[in-house]
Amino acid sequence: MAQVLNFYFRENCHLCESMRRELSIFSQKHPVQWNELDIDRDIELIRRYDVEVPVLTVDNQVICYHFFDEMALLLALSEIEN
Repeated sequence: MAQVLNFYFRENCHLCESMRRELSIFSQKHPVQWNELDIDRDIELIRRYDVEVPVLTVDNQVICYHFFDEMALLLALSEIEN
């Protein structure tokens, strides 16, 4: 079963675009899907992640902030499977 990740971002963010590209490449090799959540559409998400975006989470666990971390994501996904 594919794991569903949450990708928190904001528009016009170069770090967010970079992480989105890396996540897209990763998802071509691994069975993951992701939800994209624009934090600027939700005041609570702004409070939580304002200066941290982009943020990637799985099962409410933060995998990485600012830069895509493939090893951290693989580790988190393997822990979920076990």
